[in-house]
Amino acid sequence: MLDIKRIRKDPEELRRAMAGRGKDVDVEGFLEIEARRRALLGEVEALKARRNEQSARVPLMKKAGEDTAPLLAQMKLLADQIKELDSRAGELDAHVEAWIMGVPNIPGPNTPIGREESDNREIRRVGEPPRFGLTPQAHWDIGESLGILDFATAGKISGARFNIQRGAGARLTRAVIALFLDIHTRQSGYLEIAPPYMVNRASMTGTGQLPKFEEDAFRVADTDYFLVPTAEVPVTNIHRDDIIEAARLPIKYTAYSENFRSEAGSAGRDTRGLIRQHQFSKVELVQFVHPDESYAVLETLTLDAEKVLGALELPYRVVNLCTGDIGFSAAQTYDIEVWMPSYNRYVEISSSSNFEDFQARRANIRYRDESGKLGLVHTLNASGVAVGRAVAAILENYQNEDGTVTVPEALRCFMGIDKIEAAQ
Repeated sequence: MLDIKRIRKDPEELRRAMAGRGKDVDVEGFLEIEARRRALLGEVEALKARRNEQSARVPLMKKAGEDTAPLLAQMKLLADQIKELDSRAGELDAHVEAWIMGVPNIPGPNTPIGREESDNREIRRVGEPPRFGLTPQAHWDIGESLGILDFATAGKISGARFNIQRGAGARLTRAVIALFLDIHTRQSGYLEIAPPYMVNRASMTGTGQLPKFEEDAFRVADTDYFLVPTAEVPVTNIHRDDIIEAARLPIKYTAYSENFRSEAGSAGRDTRGLIRQHQFSKVELVQFVHPDESYAVLETLTLDAEKVLGALELPYRVVNLCTGDIGFSAAQTYDIEVWMPSYNRYVEISSSSNFEDFQARRANIRYRDESGKLGLVHTLNASGVAVGRAVAAILENYQNEDGTVTVPEALRCFMGIDKIEAAQ
């Protein structure tokens, strides 16, 4: 969440930022309520000080044999006033918290101004899309013809937007996960984490999924647990309410998890196949860094996510998202988009984001410098990368005219085969 002092000091900054995001935010109304809240709190503190002074006089008056009844009556009136003002301040506190929790982050200096996807800026392209002698098949058709993807049976078991992977398909997914984790831990210095797949409300609030996006989450009935929408949630909350010594920064974690999202409102081609599922697997990268270093780290974090696509020799591009397209918590985001032949376009496979201190303020994650001064860390995360989308990209980019799929060189040591053929 944003720093209230920052909003109070420069409300015009917030107005401009929200206009760039295409959001209508009542800054004036908020500042008015927040000022009333502060005034009430000031009154409460003054009354409490008077009550404390009077309370200190009571034993002295008793010792001197003086009548304390009038003073006690005054103290009762003060207590009633304090209670009433506390109640009013509490109502304003709730308004302030609800408002501040619903306001997205202020875009960073390198985020282009724009309202929609067409305003995003391409940064680079890596690799050339493959050329085929025939019209390339979609990954769901390839997977079903090879007998490695089964959407119909998954629909019977669970419903739409689930899948079953069989044989070489299951091995391919397992190989992709292993490759990604090996690259991030052995080459890029991340510590591997195996997180829980259910988290509490405080964890979802800390990373910005709640309260605004509760309708998109899968909540466990009759509990306050949620299935994780991304490993970013449990991994970031490892350090909730922690004070980290500055010498330990940066802290770098990577984690594989299954993820669960309702995908409310999504429709069209992306709901077929592996691109947009209710349950999907992903390898995540999370970093906690000093505020002075976060934008430099965003660049290296993005390169870390790109490494796995380079290892798979998949063509991709990197896009800097505009103000109207970045996520709620992000100050700047790069999307990495992999080439999908059947779509004839690039499709998002990773997002790397700098949240600055937005998540750290919500989750109370601080660092202590050498002088003992405390500050909020900056948090960053990237998909490193989405496993199902990587599998889809492999099936499409490595498909052969005879219906088989060549296994990328980097995965053959995990798979034990160099080609996926139809099950006999």
